Amino acid sequence: MNRWTSLAACVLWSLLLSFAPAHAAARQAAAEKLPAGVEKLSTVEGISEYRLANGLRFILFPDSGKPTTTVNVTYLVGSRDENYGETGMAHLLEHLIFKGSKRFPDPTREFKTRGFRINGTTWLDRTNYYVTFPASDANLKWALGWSADAMVNSFIARKDLDSEMSVVRNEFEMGENSPSRVMMKRLQSLLFDWHNYGNNTIGARSDIENVKIENLQAFYRKFYQPDNAVLTVAGKFDEQQTLKWIAASFGQLAKPTRQLAKQWTVEPTADGERSFVVRRKGEVQLLALAYRTPSSLHVDSEAVTMASEILGDTPNGRLYQALVQPGLAAQVFAYTIDAREPGFVVFGAMVNKGQSLDRVRDKMIEVIEGGFAGQAATASELDRAVEQARTAYERALANPEVFAVMLSEYIALGDWRLFFYARDQLDQIKPAQVDAAAAKYFVRDNRVLGSFIPEDSPQRAEIPPAPTATELLANFKASEKGDAGESFEASHENINQRSRRPSVGELQVALLPKKNRGQTVNVAMSFRWGDEDTLRNRDLAGELTMAMLSRGSGQLNRQQIADEFTRLKIRGGLTQFETTREQLPEALRLVAKLLREPSFPASEFDELKRQTLTALQAQLDNPQTLSSDALAAHFNTYPPGDPRYHAQLAERIAQLQATTLEQVVAYHRELMGTARGEIAIVGDFDEATITAELKQLFPDYVSRAPYARVDREFREVTPQRIVIDTPDKENAFVRARVDLKLRFDDDDAPALYVANSIFGGSSGLSSRLMDRLRQKDGLSYSAGSSLSLGMREDLSTWSFTAMAAPQNLDRAEQAFLDELARARRDGFTAEEVAEAKKGILEARAVARSQDSAVAARWISLLDLGHDWLYSKDFETRVMALTPEQVNGAFRKYIDPAQLTLVVAGDARKTDSKAKDRNS
Repeated sequence: MNRWTSLAACVLWSLLLSFAPAHAAARQAAAEKLPAGVEKLSTVEGISEYRLANGLRFILFPDSGKPTTTVNVTYLVGSRDENYGETGMAHLLEHLIFKGSKRFPDPTREFKTRGFRINGTTWLDRTNYYVTFPASDANLKWALGWSADAMVNSFIARKDLDSEMSVVRNEFEMGENSPSRVMMKRLQSLLFDWHNYGNNTIGARSDIENVKIENLQAFYRKFYQPDNAVLTVAGKFDEQQTLKWIAASFGQLAKPTRQLAKQWTVEPTADGERSFVVRRKGEVQLLALAYRTPSSLHVDSEAVTMASEILGDTPNGRLYQALVQPGLAAQVFAYTIDAREPGFVVFGAMVNKGQSLDRVRDKMIEVIEGGFAGQAATASELDRAVEQARTAYERALANPEVFAVMLSEYIALGDWRLFFYARDQLDQIKPAQVDAAAAKYFVRDNRVLGSFIPEDSPQRAEIPPAPTATELLANFKASEKGDAGESFEASHENINQRSRRPSVGELQVALLPKKNRGQTVNVAMSFRWGDEDTLRNRDLAGELTMAMLSRGSGQLNRQQIADEFTRLKIRGGLTQFETTREQLPEALRLVAKLLREPSFPASEFDELKRQTLTALQAQLDNPQTLSSDALAAHFNTYPPGDPRYHAQLAERIAQLQATTLEQVVAYHRELMGTARGEIAIVGDFDEATITAELKQLFPDYVSRAPYARVDREFREVTPQRIVIDTPDKENAFVRARVDLKLRFDDDDAPALYVANSIFGGSSGLSSRLMDRLRQKDGLSYSAGSSLSLGMREDLSTWSFTAMAAPQNLDRAEQAFLDELARARRDGFTAEEVAEAKKGILEARAVARSQDSAVAARWISLLDLGHDWLYSKDFETRVMALTPEQVNGAFRKYIDPAQLTLVVAGDARKTDSKAKDRNS
């Protein structure tokens, strides 16, 4: 049932739980004076569930630790509910919900104006929509009103379907470019003969292209109803007021009269191994094995997950040790597909071109299907997997925004409280259960690898029935008390006031202690060494040096270092990570040790080179990478060897192959040090203790090399149009760029920043570019512009990127140029400018509520010699702008004649012609 082990960081948390009995919940509900029509159902660790008379269930998770609120609506409908010829319908509907409803005809504009972050996702058993926004009564009331109206009054109109069709098809084609996604589709289709879990959520191309609007509307009316949905509100909000708003908005929705039919399809027991081969252009080989497994509600589910972790973890897993370390494969992976009904587990390996797949396949089968019989799961293997899972549960619960969205997975299983049930079951699992689960499900006749082969002695894997969520939870006891952090005001002034700037040698340090939910703390460090001469011809050696630091140090090998990261609850890398108050001192000591005393094992270096080489070679035919690479190369104005020189992909591959371990060791010996740079720590920690640790650990490790900043300079670059052919790729890219003589603190910088936000720089679906390329023309799943302002140097960069089908590439390029010409000719309206300024401030306020973002921003400010008032000053300048200033800046700096354009796609499907170069 654990859904997070493959993403787990490294934290330990165990809490006692108890669910409030029905009569206790009723007494508490009476004491809370619930609005009419609201019934309280249960409370777990400070999180409460209620139900309206129309059947809608809702969950409230108040937490004032961050100034944001998240509203998430989970509908109990996914790809498994689609009928023949309607695959992809649940996902297509996800796109149309954002197109508007009766009371909210243009929600995307409101999202932008209010600084909302929005998204929706579709999976096997559920669909969810969520918005995160700066906490305020007005924002929350609006979000609840929109969510309620979208539930029953969305337009689901033909015109929106027509424009969105190409967008969804573009998303489909994006998946067709990915070998792993293509393999996933084939695995699903061969794992299930009858059950709809065999259909990928994106759907079949023909179904996407031919779906009837009447079918889509009927699907919406059937499943998007209050009795088939669960609302979650998490973050900073007034619980009693929110209860009233929910009762007023969702409570007015009629109780459905239709009855949802129960599904009765049961997939037969697999009766023989299957195999398939996908042949497409590409630069790496991929091999995958999959096995069907019980429902996530079944007692064996957690044991299957633990077995997959023991097998597939990097670098501790058995597959890694059997395949990657000896050089048979470049990378291995494993993940479970958890679902309400029987799902599956996937194991895979990436193999370089020219290497034998047969050897990898045979070794994988040996390790997966026979490994536990030959070598039972050890206590240390299971402890590591359990610890990673427990860490993931803690991280989720410590962040209300993440928890609100993630809870959709457990709601889809039947009850949100299964999150706590699954977490507590980690303490019960034993190595023998892991061995038994592997023996039961990881068998030959339950395997999908590739064609059907008859067998006289089949090895059946019976999939047992699962209990209901109610049965599992019948005797489950949970605690109603939860952890909580302080209510922190994330204003510029308060961040400055609360931050401390201790003297730590030549290091610039900012410490911001505050009480956090889960006692989390974020660390950001940036150390500086070298100058133009000492860094010459060392770009790749430097990257490999940093990658080698965690692969061996002193008496610790790579596995032991990874175990230390788990024990110390470190999530992230060496210089930017999250841990907890208790573990922070020791985590800093470990990081300092790894930076100072790497052992550079030769076997690890060889493995790193193989992995890096494979990753680079995999991009050789990727239009996204090739277009970006070509654009960066065109704007390169420095000679080879210069630290600022951009080496293109093929050149980087050659450099990688020529780089030696001796060069990496020399880079560390001659250049690295921690005495100069910036350190920022934000979160739950003791200031005095950590200050003492920093003084002891970092200032005396001095680089042997002289230091001088190496900045890029503004240089004129001749505009050009570059065309790159990427045969057999179903997706294409168009990019544009111009370098500008402009700096962050220049008078024009705020105006161009706002102009870019309106044109294509804002997140979500509301911008000039998204309105044209996605909303109106339906050409692109993703299109936007970006402005990177130089902080020290007079060099900024403005760029544009859009993906499209190859046959739509020319139209996407022309649409971009049309919108650019319209913006320069007609300008942006006063309303657009006002909305952009408000959205910018709200978005920056949300960023200041994230500890990791505050730590990272402190690093930048320390380097510049400023504090948070520097950031506030920029926002003040933004708010003072007039439409005339915004339009003047855009016309001054964004000149179509100075743009360099790159288009990358299958030339057979597009009319694009190279004006200057073909690749």
